[in-house]
Amino acid sequence: MSKVNRVSAVNETAESKGNVASAFCDDALGKGDALEIAQRISRGEISSEEAADAAIERAKYINPTINAMVSERFELARQQSQSTGAGIFSGVPTFIKDNDDVKGMATRNGSQATSTVAASESSPFVKQMESSGLIILGKSSLPEFGFTGTTEPKLTGASANPWNTDYSTGGSSGGAAALVAAGVVPIAHANDGGGSTRIPAACCGLVGLKPSRDRLLNIPAADKLPVNVAAQGVVTRSVRDTAAFYAASEQHYRNPALPAIGQVKHPGEKRLRMGVFVNRANASVVDFDCASATLEAAKLCEQLGHKVETIESPFPQQIMDDFFHYWSFMAFATHRFGNKFLGDEFQGNKLDTWTKGLSSNFAKRMWRLPLCIRRLRKFQQDYENVFKQYDILISPTNAVTTPKLGHIGPDVPFDTAYERVREFVFTTPFQNVSGAPAISLPMGMSANGLPIGIQFASAMGGERLLLELALELEEAQPWLSLAK
Repeated sequence: MSKVNRVSAVNETAESKGNVASAFCDDALGKGDALEIAQRISRGEISSEEAADAAIERAKYINPTINAMVSERFELARQQSQSTGAGIFSGVPTFIKDNDDVKGMATRNGSQATSTVAASESSPFVKQMESSGLIILGKSSLPEFGFTGTTEPKLTGASANPWNTDYSTGGSSGGAAALVAAGVVPIAHANDGGGSTRIPAACCGLVGLKPSRDRLLNIPAADKLPVNVAAQGVVTRSVRDTAAFYAASEQHYRNPALPAIGQVKHPGEKRLRMGVFVNRANASVVDFDCASATLEAAKLCEQLGHKVETIESPFPQQIMDDFFHYWSFMAFATHRFGNKFLGDEFQGNKLDTWTKGLSSNFAKRMWRLPLCIRRLRKFQQDYENVFKQYDILISPTNAVTTPKLGHIGPDVPFDTAYERVREFVFTTPFQNVSGAPAISLPMGMSANGLPIGIQFASAMGGERLLLELALELEEAQPWLSLAK
């Protein structure tokens, strides 16, 4: 397949503003989403081996440009594609973010400080993903331990946004988002400790659902945290793929403490009470493009019959401050005690400037931690109380449009990077603290041709509501994709 066929632009705006990197072409994968590819395999129109080969060729072509893949197991994937099971995504290729274990592959966490020894067993969540029939091609990139909002690790170098390779993919699931947006695979593993599924989904024009706490099988260490902020998930190009993934995951494991999601194939009929806000917890307003896109999304919801009310941010600034202190605590724990839970080969002296800076930031104020944890735990109920008045909260996923590579990269002095990260991150940590779900949908476009994500949040266990709404919005206003 020629380079000309593989490189395309979404529209003249994107074409004129920078370098677009697309792997979409007329091969076995075409422009289909994961369900379409799985259905074509099931009907015998293409084989699972052809799907794997096409994804491998796309990865080989585009990865030198987007640098989103950190390791591969192409030959094993080819072998596995010859004997696929009956899962809903049977034979569909995917990638696992390199902070989860895949048998036979090292888990580097985007860090030079970690071991190169291969995992002896895949994680519970990876097995949950594989139960849907997905074929793992390799590992995707992330910033060191997922501690920042851009994917520019020292270990493998910066991952580039396929919409414009001068810009960040967001983080921490930036490699996954780049691979899906560029068309290498239609679905990829992501996880979210402060926005790490939703932020890169917003930057790269994808659907990114952060589910309720423990909806999916989690990273084992997450339950040992004083406040479990981590959630597994995926990034996709279509709402129906995200919905199908959660339905398939429930066939492998369903948390009885949460309401079942089930099959979500159609928009919901109930008209919802919605609150929309574009100001931060400290009352400052997000940038113009993000605010405008959010208000346009809210207007669409109103046109569809939902009751929409403009409100101020319902969340206190103190919780955002506490979250960042807690985030620094996790970096401190990694820096000082990484060998306890990552193995004797962990070398804390090889951590990057950002992680060490977070660790130092915590050490100066560690006395604040007990009250910080107390407030974060109490916030779970405070968050739920907001949803006594609203079914859905609408806000920008990110407070500013996607930054250029290097703006918050590992070479930026810590104090400067810290302020820039806090400027970039908007409301996503509130759902990690509360444990409630939220979905980012690519409903806007910035003046320089980059996607803008809009976040829709619900109360705990509200994934079905979010997916039904997302299907309705996707149908009413289909979003741009590099596939189109």
